[in-house]
Amino acid sequence: MSAPHVMELPRRIVIGDGNIGQIGNFLVHLVDGGHVSLVSGIHVKRILGSMIEASLKASGMTYHWHIFESNDVESFSMAKNNIVQDEPAVIVGMGGGRSVDIAKMTATSLHKPYVSIPTAASHDGMASPFVSVKGDRPHSSVATSPLGVFVDLDIIRRAPPRLLASGCGDLVANIIAVRDWQLGHERTGEYYGRYSASLAMMSANIIMENAAIFAERGPDVRLIVEALISAGVASCIAGSSRPCSGAEHLFSHALDRISPGRGLHGEKCGMGSIIMAKLHGLDWQGMAAALKSVGAPITAADIGITDGDVVRALCVAQSLRPNRYTILKDISLNEDSARRLAMQTGVI
Repeated sequence: MSAPHVMELPRRIVIGDGNIGQIGNFLVHLVDGGHVSLVSGIHVKRILGSMIEASLKASGMTYHWHIFESNDVESFSMAKNNIVQDEPAVIVGMGGGRSVDIAKMTATSLHKPYVSIPTAASHDGMASPFVSVKGDRPHSSVATSPLGVFVDLDIIRRAPPRLLASGCGDLVANIIAVRDWQLGHERTGEYYGRYSASLAMMSANIIMENAAIFAERGPDVRLIVEALISAGVASCIAGSSRPCSGAEHLFSHALDRISPGRGLHGEKCGMGSIIMAKLHGLDWQGMAAALKSVGAPITAADIGITDGDVVRALCVAQSLRPNRYTILKDISLNEDSARRLAMQTGVI
């Protein structure tokens, strides 16, 4: 008898324009008041802090700020030790990926609900149950799904355009992730969820089908945010990161290790997707064109990594998660074949 398939989905998602002042009301609807532990970076607190505090006070909620600038193992430990003293009703991650990840992992450790308030649309972590952990072996870990997701599109629009392009790269990566998931199902019989896979593919196709329009008229921020949330929900439904993370994410994690601090997560996933699409026999040229149209990098030089970094990442990527079946198990790469592949796709 197989284990039960558990789905944890966000209870409430709000997307609006200039609505950050309504965050207190949003939280009260979810947890009926109490104390809020706010996890953020110093920049986000400086820009949004007064509005957040005013909204929480108006809703009768107390709060305490916890400022972090990294999502490494030490930061997770410190967050847990500090936040437990708040006795919070809810933990809120506000900002980019680091703050949301720290809030998510801390909430999981303390068995508390958490809410995601992204200030940039650079990846699908805003609604997913997975966190990125930095260290000697960068990796993703499963945590809890957000109780709620609150998005102010005006804030997303004010973020650097590069962040939104990175989000598009993370969405396009779903094409490879779903194909790798299908491959794993075919080779090993692992569970394959057609519904969650279809949802992830729909999110990817939103970018592929609209990239040229975005290039001409500018990105549709709401459409991209909704696609990122849907991709995160796809992982919630699947009970794993399978619909949104395949060989292209392993490539990104390998680059995190080989060349830390170079390139954004979604940028590296998009670039990896071009390479993996070639291995899968998919339309890698169309994928590269779409990514270029939305302003995402498609070459190693675009994000300041060397040709050798790309080659090494391709050679070690699968070893970072050997139990996850991807195209890199079917087609093992050595230095020569990896370099040839990267050159054929124009990545180097």
